[in-house]
Amino acid sequence: MSMTIARLKLRHQFMLALLLVMLCAVPALLFAAEPLDYRLKARALAPGVWVVEGAQADFAPANGCNIINTGFVATGAGVIVVNTGPSYRYGQQLRALIEQTTTEPIVRVVNLNQHPDYFLGNQAFADVPRAATPATRAAIARDGPAFEDNLYRLCGDWMAGTHTLPPDTDAAVGSETVGQRRLEWMELAGHTDSDLVLSVDDQVLFTGGLVFSQRIPTTPHARLDAWRASLDRLAALPPMQLVPSHGSVNKPDAIAQTARYLDWLDTRLRAAAAQGLDIPEILRLPVPEEFSRQAAFATEYPRNIVHLYPRYEQAALRH
Repeated sequence: MSMTIARLKLRHQFMLALLLVMLCAVPALLFAAEPLDYRLKARALAPGVWVVEGAQADFAPANGCNIINTGFVATGAGVIVVNTGPSYRYGQQLRALIEQTTTEPIVRVVNLNQHPDYFLGNQAFADVPRAATPATRAAIARDGPAFEDNLYRLCGDWMAGTHTLPPDTDAAVGSETVGQRRLEWMELAGHTDSDLVLSVDDQVLFTGGLVFSQRIPTTPHARLDAWRASLDRLAALPPMQLVPSHGSVNKPDAIAQTARYLDWLDTRLRAAAAQGLDIPEILRLPVPEEFSRQAAFATEYPRNIVHLYPRYEQAALRH
């Protein structure tokens, strides 16, 4: 009898343990089955002008590589889309959001520069003219596949089905009227070789990669002297709501904040080169709290040094 009771107790304990394992597995299974959703939301900045904000972070599976602020403008003669995000999936979800927000058809997509999260959603707009400056078009044609590979490594399943669909027409620089909108397109440089900026009715300014708000800038194609000159031009424009491609939207100090960081970075790298420091020594130097507390500091600041310092070393050697 005692043997039978012991067996029943053992079986009971086994069944409880098995049930516990199954219950613990249910949330994981549900999460795995959950579709990959960027949960995009349109935020109105002015009548007919919306921004779709990305994460204040670096590329990561947790955000699906969505760290960009995209946007769209209803002109009365159709919608103009500003950047298409980091993946085909993002582009599809962005297009669905636009169609839920306005009844106007999409008539144009504009990629403001050559970086991957500006254009890898283009596939979702294959039936729409896609514009960029000639320099940006050439860079996307050259580097698009490498950008794809990098984001696939970083964000995996979020990138499924994503392939580069390049812009197919040149962006016109200057003033134009589309429907009821007065648009001003400016080609500047510094963050990349060609940075397109859009002003909508002197109310909203899409600054592309030239302005980073409360976030450390990215610098793989940067030229700091040209970048600073571009920021001076932006600072001279009438006050508008600012949409940086990365970082907080509508922060009046964003242009000046970006300029302060670039000036500080330039000073640091010049001094380091004059002292003959190497990259690990630079990275051990203290950083002002204004910059060290900004988003993506831990990843972007070391990249800034790696991207830019060799030029400063070469200049110091020439002197």
